[in-house]
Amino acid sequence: MLSGLALLLLVCLHMRVQGKPRSQVGPAPPLLGPGGTWESLGIPTHTSTLALCNSFSFSASQSLGCDDYLGSGKVMDKCGVCGGDNITCRLISGVFKHSLTKVGYHKIVEIPEGATKINVTEMVKSRNYLALRSRSGRSIINGNWAIDRPGKYEGGGTMFTYRRPNEIRSTAGESFLAEGPTNEILDVYMIFQQPNPGVHYEYVLSSEKPVVPQQPNHRPEGNAVNEQGGYDHHSNTHQERFNPAGGGREPPRLPENQVPAAQPPRRERQYNWKVAGATECSASCGKGSRHSIFHCVSRLDHGQVSDALCDSSSRPTPQEEACNLQPCPAFWDIGEWSECSKSCGLGRQHRQVLCRQSYANRTLNVHTSRCQHLERPEITSSCQMKICSEWQIRSEWTACSVPCGLGQRSREVRCVSNVGDFVPDEECNMNLWPINVENCDKGPCAKSWFYTEWGNQCSADCGMGVRTRGVLCLTNHISSLPLEGCGSERPADAQVCNNGLCENRIEWFTGPWSQCSAECGAGSQQRSVVCLMKSDEGFAIMPPYECSSLDRPLGQQSCYLKACGVKWYHTDWSACSQTCEGGFRVREVRCLSDDTMSSEGCDEQLRPAKREDCNPEPCIPSIDENCRDKYFNCNVVVQARLCVYDYYKTTCCSSCSRVAHRQSIHRGRS
Repeated sequence: MLSGLALLLLVCLHMRVQGKPRSQVGPAPPLLGPGGTWESLGIPTHTSTLALCNSFSFSASQSLGCDDYLGSGKVMDKCGVCGGDNITCRLISGVFKHSLTKVGYHKIVEIPEGATKINVTEMVKSRNYLALRSRSGRSIINGNWAIDRPGKYEGGGTMFTYRRPNEIRSTAGESFLAEGPTNEILDVYMIFQQPNPGVHYEYVLSSEKPVVPQQPNHRPEGNAVNEQGGYDHHSNTHQERFNPAGGGREPPRLPENQVPAAQPPRRERQYNWKVAGATECSASCGKGSRHSIFHCVSRLDHGQVSDALCDSSSRPTPQEEACNLQPCPAFWDIGEWSECSKSCGLGRQHRQVLCRQSYANRTLNVHTSRCQHLERPEITSSCQMKICSEWQIRSEWTACSVPCGLGQRSREVRCVSNVGDFVPDEECNMNLWPINVENCDKGPCAKSWFYTEWGNQCSADCGMGVRTRGVLCLTNHISSLPLEGCGSERPADAQVCNNGLCENRIEWFTGPWSQCSAECGAGSQQRSVVCLMKSDEGFAIMPPYECSSLDRPLGQQSCYLKACGVKWYHTDWSACSQTCEGGFRVREVRCLSDDTMSSEGCDEQLRPAKREDCNPEPCIPSIDENCRDKYFNCNVVVQARLCVYDYYKTTCCSSCSRVAHRQSIHRGRS
């Protein structure tokens, strides 16, 4: 039941809103009902309602603040703090750019409890979808492999606006927007189907716990409340204070030396709460819910009265029960059309059509047979973004490039859009491109000599020189050969010219550049540079210091004919492993690129050998002058294998030594 002061506030608010004149305001009505009068609040019965209302000193312009107090003027700041100054707000933002490979749901960001100004936006339009669900696992948007339509969806204590731009030309991606604050942790997912173009997310979060607003003091004029929150010795009015832990009001604390006032006798309640039915079912099918409705009634005649007369704390909690449990009829859920398969001309576009059925606040995909009573929407359609551009011939053929013989002619061909603008050739069908250049034959040329004017440049700056002109014999084709085609004597193509006396001029003269020192890669080339004095008599070689006042031309320069690419390189051969009787030697072979990095691009068939045999000649034993055969028939001693005896080793020393050397070589090879 509302307190008397609360009822008085409601009456005063009603009077201010209705705008009653002061003369029409009479004594305070007994709004407390039977058993409840103004006297129970310590207010005399004859006190007018106007006087009581004036004692609160509030105006109709005062509104309810975010702390639920009239006239407090407090509003929510950006991060949901009542009466906050935005100092504790901080913007959290980022971009999810990870590359994904597996088709399906991938968590991209977590929105914490208390977040406001939530904005999750796909940076570029794609075939991916955003999804949202609570930490408890309840799907809010695009859950269970079902794509929801754009619209508003409640979740996490706030309302989310789901947007998915449908314009074919638009490149904007889909997004979630919500004011917040959220009352639980929410997870944002991406349903991955193609490379991730990036998802930008941001929200505002309070960096510290919001301050609990304090209740303002509303005291009647002329009454005083002591600072300790108890009863004043000169007043019958007491102060209520805000209890943050309990979320409401609690009785004021009395001073230790103060005797509590006697409590009024407990009155029997004359109004009770009574069940008066139930709300309509929230859904016509697929499992909805309804709640019981309670009215405040008089115990005497059971008639309905204002709910303010019943004790609000004893009001029964509305019971929720399920209703309309039968499944909803199946329906065709139609997706959005895909982009047209062609940017111009006639193309095709597709859309997804699923048979779905709603039950228990969930929409599931079902077999298409359940939708057979409905006409199935088309899943493909023809489309045309615009008329394709076409080739246009913008000029006639030009004159042939030669007066006779075989030449060329051309014309202007442009790709033109359907509104007449020139566009890149790629927008037209290249298979239909008209020829814009072709050969032309002007017939056989005159068989005679043709020549240009003499050149203005003499070959010598001073003294005698020559100047030239071009001379051609034109027959069936332009060429200087064969000469017999023109018959008459060939005109001269050079003549003498003279730019005056040279007057002993000294200059640097250079010879031709030599060939490059390297067939590929970096090399160098040289030329001769001499100081010459030129006169009418000819040239004379001068010492180099005579030309020291002139810039000396370079005598050497780097050259680069072409890139070597990959190439086989090798070191020198090592020493032979044996000096005779066949050894071997080795070298290191590598495939290197121009930047001397190892490569595998060399032709294996051209790979140089990295090992070869050497010193195949037989070893010649050193000759010992004292080791000689003393008998002419020592070969018989060798055949009889008598060299093992010291006597024969000495008398047939040379023959026995050769046998011993051959045996050692044979053992080494085996």
